[in-house]
Amino acid sequence: MMAKLGKARRQVASTLVALACVGVAGGVLWSVFGKNHSIAAASAVALGEEATASVSKAPQLGPSGLPIPRFVSLKAEKVNVRKGPSSDHPVAWVFQSKGLPVEIIAEFETYRRIRDSDGTEGWILQNMLAGKRTAVVAPWRKDQMTALHVSADATSGLIANLSSGAMADIKSCDGNWCKITVSDYSGYVEQSMLWGAYPGEVVN
Repeated sequence: MMAKLGKARRQVASTLVALACVGVAGGVLWSVFGKNHSIAAASAVALGEEATASVSKAPQLGPSGLPIPRFVSLKAEKVNVRKGPSSDHPVAWVFQSKGLPVEIIAEFETYRRIRDSDGTEGWILQNMLAGKRTAVVAPWRKDQMTALHVSADATSGLIANLSSGAMADIKSCDGNWCKITVSDYSGYVEQSMLWGAYPGEVVN
């Protein structure tokens, strides 16, 4: 009886030792593979975020193959803006300013969803838009003037002070300054003061 009891105790002790070894081995395996898996997962997440960020920074092209968003201008003196992308949709309002800059933010067949300098959106027939680049001078600076300079330098001579909301034709932009024409005046204005050219955009 005592021999059997001793044998049983030895078997239990052996079992506990075996379980302890399995536990240690499992811990080692987790530290090697589990940790590496966690690092790999974290790296995958980081790469996914980086890839997403890269995609978000890449130019988005519309069905026409042209970038969205992009600036264009009105081709005619009167342009209907509809509530949807077809002639079946009612006219929301009518633009009455040839050359006014608008921003294309979506495309659907022959219609373009546009946004004006006030942030109002609607749909315009494609053939009523032109690629000519124009701008509105600092529409957000109500009752303030914007300097038109002789050259692309804030210390250069002053040609004129432009009223907020003045319409301008863009001749070129280097990403910081734009050469524009407003009425009979031609000169340079800081690009950040124009609605009609993106920050850093080069216009030739």
